[in-house]
Amino acid sequence: MQGRVEDVQLVEGRALEPTIHVPDLGAPTARDQYRRLYRWMALTDMLSVALAMLVAFWLRFRVTLPAGEFLTLLLVTPLVVVGVFALFKLYSVHRFTPAEEFRRIILAVSLALAGLAITSFWAKESFSRAWIGLSWALSLLATLVSRRLWHGYVRRRRIRGGYSFLTLIVGTNDEAIHLEELMRAPSFGYRALGFVSTAQVPTSMDGLPILGGIRNLRDLIRQSGAECIFVAASALGVEEMGHVAKAVRLEGVEVRVTATLPQVLSSRLSVQPIGGVMAISLTPARLSGSQAIAKRVFDLVVAGLGTLVTTPLWLVVAIAIKVTSPGPVLYRQARVGQRGRPFTMLKFRTMVNGADSMLEALRARNEASGPLFKLRDDPRVTRVGRWLRRWSLDELPQLLNVLRGDMSLVGPRPPLPEEVRQYEEWQFDRLEVRPGITGLWQVSGRSDLSFEEYVRLDLFYIENWSLAYDLYIVAKTLPILLSRRGAY
Repeated sequence: MQGRVEDVQLVEGRALEPTIHVPDLGAPTARDQYRRLYRWMALTDMLSVALAMLVAFWLRFRVTLPAGEFLTLLLVTPLVVVGVFALFKLYSVHRFTPAEEFRRIILAVSLALAGLAITSFWAKESFSRAWIGLSWALSLLATLVSRRLWHGYVRRRRIRGGYSFLTLIVGTNDEAIHLEELMRAPSFGYRALGFVSTAQVPTSMDGLPILGGIRNLRDLIRQSGAECIFVAASALGVEEMGHVAKAVRLEGVEVRVTATLPQVLSSRLSVQPIGGVMAISLTPARLSGSQAIAKRVFDLVVAGLGTLVTTPLWLVVAIAIKVTSPGPVLYRQARVGQRGRPFTMLKFRTMVNGADSMLEALRARNEASGPLFKLRDDPRVTRVGRWLRRWSLDELPQLLNVLRGDMSLVGPRPPLPEEVRQYEEWQFDRLEVRPGITGLWQVSGRSDLSFEEYVRLDLFYIENWSLAYDLYIVAKTLPILLSRRGAY
């Protein structure tokens, strides 16, 4: 549905009948599009789980078609998984972030397959534990891959105008204007129709019109064909929020309300009524006690397995470096770790021997911001080194740094001592935790990001750490490495 409301005059706080371009009633609304999408998602979720269980059965028993109780489970379990997904609201994912969707998928698949294991115990059937474990791992992998493909489809459709809610912005202050600016990007998923004024004195408005007052919100929803109300919370009082709540209840539209909080994961938020006022509770997410132990165990297990699995690759890379350029295979560099403690970071050498002494001559060509140094066509990089950087294989020896305790699998980028000497006070907060091989900076643009964006992503990670979030970042790292975006 597409429509646009023209300018409207305000008379004693009431909106005159606006001039409306009648929307195309035959076009599907964003809600209709999402309903169809979630039906297809449910189907692919079932197929993903069924395929995962079949592959697990073949891997365990080397038999293609199961029979008896195994066949019954193969038919029933995908249906159970979809039911659990629905309980976890995984067919309303347009209302939360990809990280939150990832966390819920892990919980939902784990719960469904745990139910399978419990059923096998109480039914006294001899279901293979290896089969159940493989089914869990492959179901999780297949579901996450299919979800990623669906999100890619939605992003492409949004560029062409699909999956975008026609939206009224409630408020006329600077926050409301900022919302309208955000909605100009198709990826945001909202298409602003205009502003709804409140008791707050309007700022100077450019672009979209003020359609009417908040007391006429229900009329404006019907007249404009809006599917969503986006509220700039700083522009409204408690009474005016009551008008929004009533309109949402009676008109059945989507509603989003801003919060004057730093960016946090939704898993840290909960709503509590206190004396007739709705308060948002923010759960602490500092790494301490059992959480720090869990993260360290995760690092040791994954880094240990990663080192064992990639050992043949290490040998190939070492030979390639040694044969093509003189100098050591490993490059050792001083870096700053947790709480400012220095350590020696290991990498496969990608530059000519003695490259550090050539740095000053290249400073004038620096393409990075802040204290960073980045040069897309750095003449010091060898032919093999360029290939290693493109696929991030030069980072493999940092698995040893993880095992030694200098680094973590996920964390902020480890800075150089000369970079730290140029930090502003607020930037030192990124040294609170161990630096990581990968992190939000890695999955959000890598070398294409500015230094300030690096730091803000690192601080967001520190503020919102959880083991599920580490898993989410690790899972996103592989596709980023394969895409080679921002690697040089």
